[in-house]
Amino acid sequence: MGLTLIIGGIDMATMKAIGVDAKQALVDLTLAQPVATGNQLVVAVKAISVNPVDLKLREGVTVETAPKILGYDAVGTVTAVGPDVTKFKVGDRIYYAGSTQVAGANAEYQLVDERLASLAPRTLTDAQAAAMPLTTLTAYELLFEKLQFVGKANQNQKRTLLIINGGGGVGTIMAQLAHWAGITVLATSSPKNADWLRQNQVDVPLDYHKDLYAQVREAGYDSVDAIAILWAPEAYFDVAAKLVKPFGHIGSIVGSPADLPLYLIKNKAASFDWEYMFAKSDADYNVASQGRILQLAARLFDQGVLTTTLTETMTTGINAASLNEAHARVGAGHMTGKLVVTGPFNA
Repeated sequence: MGLTLIIGGIDMATMKAIGVDAKQALVDLTLAQPVATGNQLVVAVKAISVNPVDLKLREGVTVETAPKILGYDAVGTVTAVGPDVTKFKVGDRIYYAGSTQVAGANAEYQLVDERLASLAPRTLTDAQAAAMPLTTLTAYELLFEKLQFVGKANQNQKRTLLIINGGGGVGTIMAQLAHWAGITVLATSSPKNADWLRQNQVDVPLDYHKDLYAQVREAGYDSVDAIAILWAPEAYFDVAAKLVKPFGHIGSIVGSPADLPLYLIKNKAASFDWEYMFAKSDADYNVASQGRILQLAARLFDQGVLTTTLTETMTTGINAASLNEAHARVGAGHMTGKLVVTGPFNA
């Protein structure tokens, strides 16, 4: 960069970043470059994806927490490693979702806990790889840690999964992972996105405008083993309770403004689970599992078993203006697949 900040009498190299200010506006910043300690990596960020969690966390920024650097999907190159790092070396190309507890990927350089990262899929471009970490981790954890499917190839024959909101970022990669694991997948979307669902390994596309219970029955299924509610659980819990098998599982990634009628699944001895991908890093619980999940996914991407769900790439550079546009697109709630913004960073 050729620029320095003087902090405590020490010259510090600078970087461009995009933060959320006290008025919850995105602003261009110049900050000191981070320095790796412990098991941290310094990553030169090349591409980022915008997710609903960015918008949610942006709404929570206050005078006390501003400026907050968002960004929870990225691919980049390791430029420095802390003294305790064992997994990576300078020059490695990695992908990761990171943690909400530290500065995010909306910066030229980011500190990343090595346990949360994996080498990026070799066969994917930076944009294609940056689209995948957060949704892949969310889908994998919901499928195999919460809904109790077996996380191995073809190990769930004759088992069924219903995905509500199958066309979004989580739904599309979840369908692919479920197909890999041998699960029959039913999923809802707008009829115009039915081909997108099939492209992403959905066996039975369903029209979210129509009676969901009737459509599942008409498709030949009296009930399903598990249901992933990826949109407005309060609107879908009643029908999920009717469709889930005894001892089955319902899970959601979306908070509900209303109490869910859990008593409806009591006599089926069915279970309900929340999935929040950042809970592991928030609580320092089984953190290294996320790096391992991304490593498995990278192998499956490179084998052609999984495909990127990238649908839009903004190539105007990473800055406050481009991220404002990306936030608006994601916030409109009509995204199919994922939106990525690629570098360079520019104010």
